[in-house]
Amino acid sequence: MQRRTLLAGAGAVALASALPQGAAAANSLPMAAPVHVGTVGLRARNAEVLARWYAAAVGLRELSRDGDTIWMGAGRTPLLALRQQEGLALAAPSEAGLFHTAFLLPSRQDLACWIAMAVDRGVPVDGTADHLVSEAIYLTDPEGNGVEIYADRPQDSWTWIDGQVEMGTEAMDYAAIMGSLGLMPPVWNGAPAGTRVGHVHLKVGAAQSAARWWQDRMGFDAVRARASAVFLSTGHYHHHIAVNEWLSAGAGRRSPRRTGLDFVALARRTPAPPAVFEDDWGTTIRLT
Repeated sequence: MQRRTLLAGAGAVALASALPQGAAAANSLPMAAPVHVGTVGLRARNAEVLARWYAAAVGLRELSRDGDTIWMGAGRTPLLALRQQEGLALAAPSEAGLFHTAFLLPSRQDLACWIAMAVDRGVPVDGTADHLVSEAIYLTDPEGNGVEIYADRPQDSWTWIDGQVEMGTEAMDYAAIMGSLGLMPPVWNGAPAGTRVGHVHLKVGAAQSAARWWQDRMGFDAVRARASAVFLSTGHYHHHIAVNEWLSAGAGRRSPRRTGLDFVALARRTPAPPAVFEDDWGTTIRLT
């Protein structure tokens, strides 16, 4: 998809006078689910460059450094680990690995403030979508890792039919999003406290096989299934994990000498001993 500048030439939309949308009921998911995504780790050729990009484009801030790893987060919550590793080659789009890390903002108003910042700074984006359960904007970091910035729609507006959640890819209504601010000007001071990694989308060689692994080994539920992509969650969220073969059908195990996904760390609400798993494509899953 061709990269473009978000709302190019539409700065007026950032100050739209559309009537405010009704205040959305507070969402308890995905963090209230039995298992949710905690942090994501990336292997980086240049962790310093990536850290600056995630600060500028996503709004994360540096929390700490641990040897060759830079920890980024929102508020005091770590969300992203950037591990410097020498001699890495850039991963090809057709390889298994990370499709995108999805950063969930606390509210639609926060998404409006992010959009205003992106317009002002000319942040390049890959695409936007209204997914019915959420509103999302897609970017790519300097080393080719996909990123999603999104806000969930109220949980009581999601439609479930026979255990499957209705999702789509519709045009985003920018005026309505900006109108959620009412008369308040958009203010972006970085990703607000409460920002989380809402879900992680993975590239795999075979989506159905990967989905069975997540169900049988990790105890996730398949909440939306297609031949080439499956969305999975716990606790009735629209998805914590997605697996697709759109670019990577038939891909084998990932090379440790490539950039991209280092690990996905999942958090359990019920205390239990930590564990480490590895899927068929060499992706490390930590359960904490």
